[in-house]
Amino acid sequence: MNAFSTPGFPHTLDEQFIDNAWQSGRGEALLEVTNPFEGRVIARVTRGAAEDVDAAVAAARRALPGWRATPEARRGEYLAAIADGLEARRESLVALSSLNNGKPLAEARQDLDDAIACYRYYAEAARALGERQGQHEPGELEGLSVRRYWEPVGVAGLITPWNFPLVSSAWKIAPALAAGCTVVFKPSEVTPLPERVLAEVVLEAGVPAGVFNLLFGDGANVGAALGDHPGVDKLSFTGSNAVGEAVMRAAASGTRPVSLELGGKSPIIVTDDADLDRACELVINGICYNAGQMCSATSRLLVHERISEALFERIDCAMQALRLGDPSAPETDMGPVVSAAQRERIEAFIARAGEAGLESQTTLAPHPANGFFVAPRLYRDVPLESALWREEIFGPLLCARRVTSDDEAVALANDSDFGLAATVVAGSDERGEAIARWLEAGNVWCNTDQIAPPQGSWGGMKRSGIGRELGPAGLEAYLELKRISRSRRWHIR
Repeated sequence: MNAFSTPGFPHTLDEQFIDNAWQSGRGEALLEVTNPFEGRVIARVTRGAAEDVDAAVAAARRALPGWRATPEARRGEYLAAIADGLEARRESLVALSSLNNGKPLAEARQDLDDAIACYRYYAEAARALGERQGQHEPGELEGLSVRRYWEPVGVAGLITPWNFPLVSSAWKIAPALAAGCTVVFKPSEVTPLPERVLAEVVLEAGVPAGVFNLLFGDGANVGAALGDHPGVDKLSFTGSNAVGEAVMRAAASGTRPVSLELGGKSPIIVTDDADLDRACELVINGICYNAGQMCSATSRLLVHERISEALFERIDCAMQALRLGDPSAPETDMGPVVSAAQRERIEAFIARAGEAGLESQTTLAPHPANGFFVAPRLYRDVPLESALWREEIFGPLLCARRVTSDDEAVALANDSDFGLAATVVAGSDERGEAIARWLEAGNVWCNTDQIAPPQGSWGGMKRSGIGRELGPAGLEAYLELKRISRSRRWHIR
């Protein structure tokens, strides 16, 4: 087992991973890392400082020419080695993720599988990139030869949230390294422990010094300094809209490219001919997975009025039957939310619902008195102007409205500032896809759970962000296209 799952808490981690070495952090203050199930401090990590960012960016800049010159196939071998290193630590990483994040073991295993698959996908993508370098551009003009090359953007500053450690980071780190970028990576200060192991894996994989740098710290001391640093050529951020807008303002200095994966308030549409049992399953998974702490959580239910009561009853029963408890227990369906602050945020929405006269009929699932638990609940007939309907909650609160037609469902689904994801549950896949075509969302699932394979695409419309991660688009986000043109013959004047 990993050291963090053994007695002897709290551990003090006051070093930063820079230039392939653990270096003493320049910041004096420490941040507490808490086990959300027991509410106890399990580690303290450095708060970080701007001087740490300076050192990490300097290391990344020194390493950039050599990493850029490394053949793409060789970069792919390093990424495959990182995947192997994560696989070799499977059980300890699953336990550590569950301990730090509060995830049930099954969810922690799924996260690790997704991260490993991402590194393997971009290992192959790096090799394929090498094969297409220098290819002739189609449709060339007569007498002109044009070849295309893809160059790395440069030093990439990567910032990830706490809800999917190892996964969100893989979505950024793997394509950045495949493209030939060097990286300075800041994980969330709430869940830094699984990401710390990634530095050990990178060392074992033999990745050259300075190519991968990991900085602990909070947004004020490290995140802001990383965004503002003139030595960073590209910024990629996943998190809240407020911070995403700050990152975008920082990127404007120097006209640097930015990728943003921000908030969501995703709808789930259930048509009048949908299978009710399947619909209930997809609704529960869409709002209760990871205790609802997903930017893609389908927290707005739009159900046809003819089947609404039957579906509501099923949802209430399913929520009550969920087993909330110790994330490390195999029988647990849902763990606590990640922190006391997150629980307070969700409880504030519950209080606002009560003040507005909205009462849930859901019998709350029992849960331990300790830990940061929030039992899931369904609110019926929520007004369109309600904060519960319009704002991202990041917790297991489901808001529902009845509709009379598919057109009404689509109109209400699109009446949102966000456009990250959506789900459609219909009696046929054809009807589901016809509805999906009109939804303003970057990812729509029809009659299936929220699946995000590495070869796919992830990102949203409207205020849900800029750009796409995963798949070919995820690699392109870290590349610049170069065209080299030359004459096929000599011109004599």
